[in-house]
Amino acid sequence: MFARILPAALLLSLFASCAGAQKTKSTEAAPGTSAAGNPAGAQGILPAAERPDQYLPHLKGKRVALLVNQTSTAGGKHLVDVLRAQGVTLQVIFGPEHGFRGNAPDGAKIESSTDPATGVPVVSLYGKKLKPSAEDLKNVDVMVYDIQDVGTRFYTYISSLQYYMEAALENNIPLVVLDRPNPNGHYVDGPVLDRRFASFVGMQPVPVVYGLTAGEYAQMILQEGWLSESANAAYRNLQRARYAAGARFFQLHVVPCANYTHGSVYALPVAPSPNLPTMATIWWYPSTCLFEGTVLSEGRGTPAPFRTMGHPELPKTLYSFTPRATSGAPNPKHKDATCYGWLLPEPSAATVTSTHNRLQLGTLLEAYRLFPQKDSFFKVSTFNRLAGNDVLLQQIREGKSEAEIRASWQPGITAYKAIRKNYLLYPDFE
Repeated sequence: MFARILPAALLLSLFASCAGAQKTKSTEAAPGTSAAGNPAGAQGILPAAERPDQYLPHLKGKRVALLVNQTSTAGGKHLVDVLRAQGVTLQVIFGPEHGFRGNAPDGAKIESSTDPATGVPVVSLYGKKLKPSAEDLKNVDVMVYDIQDVGTRFYTYISSLQYYMEAALENNIPLVVLDRPNPNGHYVDGPVLDRRFASFVGMQPVPVVYGLTAGEYAQMILQEGWLSESANAAYRNLQRARYAAGARFFQLHVVPCANYTHGSVYALPVAPSPNLPTMATIWWYPSTCLFEGTVLSEGRGTPAPFRTMGHPELPKTLYSFTPRATSGAPNPKHKDATCYGWLLPEPSAATVTSTHNRLQLGTLLEAYRLFPQKDSFFKVSTFNRLAGNDVLLQQIREGKSEAEIRASWQPGITAYKAIRKNYLLYPDFE
């Protein structure tokens, strides 16, 4: 049952008081429709994949490698099919977390295979290896990246992008990034990662919400020298040798979106992963993914992952739910056990742009306050990897307020924003 009912806008701005928020009728559709219920393309924003005149000249007559998944669509068709119809030779397809078709659960290791529809080899970059090998790329003339991101540091597609770029540099192959809008690109917030906590769920010193598209992010990590030592050295050498007559050399070519700004509200045409099924979930995810580093359920195995969180030992006066096994979450936390906690509201696009412009910590702080066994609340190593430091965990344990925690982030955010502005391809939100 719900303890009390509050409007979605108030809940978003006064997040700490939402312990019993009632689920209201959704005003946010699943990916594939805009806030008004129209196809995403009707918003006027065109991802780069919808602009073939901008990228086909780079691919015609070349042997092409793709790093793509189910979000890699153009005009409702998969980019693989679009390129094949244009006579582009596909040499190899690489797949990230969740697989080439996007239906594998979070964290599931994926084996390489052959795409039955095309006969093109599919190499998994989320399993035995994370980076393409020289053998994978031996007959490739140009590499292409086209994956929808959600703009959070711990969402692993940007880590796959980094490894893909490093492979391009180390093998001296041009890389084309087909850019896509960032649904969380309208703000920058959260602690900046301390490199001591770098991992596949956070490789670079950026805030949790970094406010860049994949193309902008790629330019930043290349130009800032944030790649591997061998990739950075290769790039320096290529800069010196790039004008050699007839030489094929690495270059990063970002094909931009049309009609996009960092103030845009963009509804994704395709869900980016099994547990981000709606725009409301995608907007909440930067704040609630931190629950993965606790013993609380983060809502996997419920109809509203990353909007639902709780635990069997929290007060029974809170919202109740029971995680069940699903195709996207075959073994969720507290499977088949009744949990008590929170169901966060489904915000409208207008609410998101007006109030949801920062990480929301209120429920996390409230959950810790109410949890009876505080020594076992955190999965310490996981939480610190997601936070990008060991400071946030300590601040929560010490009872710091949200305002105090947020104040500690500001110097890092300010320094990051000074770097970020050098790589913007689109009008900013500020």
